[in-house]
Amino acid sequence: MSSKRDVLSQLSREELFAVVERFELEVADRRKKDDLLEAVATSKKATLAEILPVLGRERLKELCAALGLDDGGREKAVLIDRLLGTGKASEAPKPIAKRNGNGKASPQAVDLAPGERLTREKLEGYLWSAADILRGSIDSSDYKNYILGLLFLKRLSDRFEEECEALQGNRNANPEDPDEHDFFVPKRARWAELQKTATNIGEALNKACSALEDANPKTLEGVLAGLDYNDERKLGDNRNRDNVLSRLVQHFSRVNLRNANLSEPDLLGRAYEYLIEKFADDAGKKGGEFYTPKKVVELIVAILQPQAGMRICDPTAGSAGMLIAAAHYVEDHGGNPKNLGLFGQEKNLGTWALSKMNLLLHNLPGARIEKGDTIRDPRLLESGELMLFDRVIANPPFSLDDWGREVAERDPLGRFRFGTPPKTKGDLAFVQHMIATTNKTGMVGVVMPHGVLFRGAAEGEIRKGILEEDLVEAVIGLPPNLFYGTGIPAAILVMNRDKKPARRKKVLFIEASREFKEGSAQNYLRDEDVKKIAATVVAFKDVDKYARVVGVEEIAKNDWNLNISRYVETADATEKVDVAMAIAKLRELEKKRGAAEESLNAFLKELGYDA
Repeated sequence: MSSKRDVLSQLSREELFAVVERFELEVADRRKKDDLLEAVATSKKATLAEILPVLGRERLKELCAALGLDDGGREKAVLIDRLLGTGKASEAPKPIAKRNGNGKASPQAVDLAPGERLTREKLEGYLWSAADILRGSIDSSDYKNYILGLLFLKRLSDRFEEECEALQGNRNANPEDPDEHDFFVPKRARWAELQKTATNIGEALNKACSALEDANPKTLEGVLAGLDYNDERKLGDNRNRDNVLSRLVQHFSRVNLRNANLSEPDLLGRAYEYLIEKFADDAGKKGGEFYTPKKVVELIVAILQPQAGMRICDPTAGSAGMLIAAAHYVEDHGGNPKNLGLFGQEKNLGTWALSKMNLLLHNLPGARIEKGDTIRDPRLLESGELMLFDRVIANPPFSLDDWGREVAERDPLGRFRFGTPPKTKGDLAFVQHMIATTNKTGMVGVVMPHGVLFRGAAEGEIRKGILEEDLVEAVIGLPPNLFYGTGIPAAILVMNRDKKPARRKKVLFIEASREFKEGSAQNYLRDEDVKKIAATVVAFKDVDKYARVVGVEEIAKNDWNLNISRYVETADATEKVDVAMAIAKLRELEKKRGAAEESLNAFLKELGYDA
């Protein structure tokens, strides 16, 4: 029979921490696993009978196996009895909670009551806790690749099993027929098979990914190829890889991702977005390569107001968050997101795969995301010409060096008709590409560094050409330090090929940099900030110390400079000073000072001191 300490020593630091939190135990140092273990082991109220029923069945099986006990059987009560060394199962208390990256409680194991469906909060907390398994083993910027990949594999496998069970009552259907499934999952890629693997787990996962791609070439080709679960450089030697990956596989085995178990249709997609955001935060500078803060995306989408039936493109797609936000906007406004044409291109192959998985989990399989460099090798073409879109939305890399000037100088597609940007500043190359890919009623929403607004030379000439063609509708200054990995001030440029008559030859400037929520590492736009900015764009009117509509002729007089501070006065007006009154007050104060000095000297003389 295993002792209480033997069982507790198999628990993770996070599991022990959750027990300490629940029973409010005194701990010398909560950051140390040994101190947590000691507190729980010596506690009389934190008994194994209270702790074990909280864990999931698969976790209990893991504990039994680790302690050399029989891990067979499907009933949790039986497994708990073995660990307790008794013949009586204990009544299960409420789940233990741990803390996720937001400081919110989240379950270590997702055990649901009969009939209860998985909620977003529970799933998000559970998935984020998977990162704890990888902490200290690999770089945080790589978390997303392994965890999101396993989430994707588990989802496809669970959904496949659900479809197979639904087909069993149909004599005319074969559950092993690929045509009967959204995604066909070969046997070696099914989760039950992966669970059985004890050694060379990385190789097994790689083969599962390859088998899935081979079985679903139209939708998954290349999506999983970039996931290498056998990478010794990132996951260490065979022993370390097997240890980490085994824990991850068992961790994901404790959550059921079938449709019937989800509380909302888009639950997996929403959880995926949450994880991408959290990984971007955790990855710091590298996070900015694939993720734009959610509220910035919501703001641009709210300004562009996409509608069902439109074609929307993100030429620097990242994880496809902007395209998905556009689909959400359409759905939230009563439209069918399936009627949107979603397009994009992404240079980084790992991020491209991330975008494909993200779109599939949001049930947007029809989106077309091309691989490649948008400037050097644009792939969204029709009959050799650029595809045209109703809305183009992007957050390109800021001031990209070596962006492809040599291509721009001889571009056969005529994208750079306003001029060629400097070799080390690719911002206006992306802007011109976006303009070139909008149709005659199209709009552009793009995040740019502030330098684009005022830098001269070639960029000044490009800006002049764009303004003379009356394409710029709004310039919005954002708060500082919003973006992962950079503190560079940013702005949103809104361009419109079909301005309303009242807006022609005018530009709306919005100074929104002073209203935000301050964070420890970075700042955030709030819901009220997004709504205020979007409403101001819709109104297209002056707002004191916040927004101003400016004619293009005034901008021309300022040498085509779009620096927001030139047009929106934010400082309080200087108080007018009455000089005569100020002099009179000064004279009065001087008299009072003289009288006080005379009084002081008199006191000093009485005390025997010479003044």
